[in-house]
Amino acid sequence: MILYIKYMVSLRCKMLVKEELKRLGLHFVIVDLGMVEILEDISPEKFKKLNNNLALSGLELLDNKKSILIEKIKNVIIEMVHYSDEIPKVNYSDYIANKLNHDYNYLSNIFSEVKGTTIQQYIIFHKIERVKELLLYGELNLTQISYMLNYSSIAHLSNQFKKITGLSPTFFKKLKQKRSQTLENI
Repeated sequence: MILYIKYMVSLRCKMLVKEELKRLGLHFVIVDLGMVEILEDISPEKFKKLNNNLALSGLELLDNKKSILIEKIKNVIIEMVHYSDEIPKVNYSDYIANKLNHDYNYLSNIFSEVKGTTIQQYIIFHKIERVKELLLYGELNLTQISYMLNYSSIAHLSNQFKKITGLSPTFFKKLKQKRSQTLENI
């Protein structure tokens, strides 16, 4: 049986879900972002108990087909941007459509209808979050980050970054360094 879980976007979430499943005596085959495959069918009582326990941690079991599809779209994007070494070179629309075995226009329409934003905007937001993360780590320069996240140029990345955050990537990085220096002086 496959269960879909809303807001399950990190390794910590996966660990939490595994612990809840074990606590309820449910045996899992796969625990992935937004999805769990368990060996047995789950009774309505256990489903409710699992949902309540997950809700305490900000997670939610899904049973609506549209909600499940939206979570699948979000998880593909999160996995693509945050957990891949390199973003695919194909169009994101083709990548998402192939990964979910649905027509992209269908996915896009449902996503926009439910989330109030486009898939493209959602991808941009996550790419900028990833840029912030990589800038804070300080291991890669802006050229490397631009290439890694499949931007056409550093200028394109910088423009998107400023549009979303209100700051240039360079200024954002300087803020982090300034914050670190201030903390050291405390």
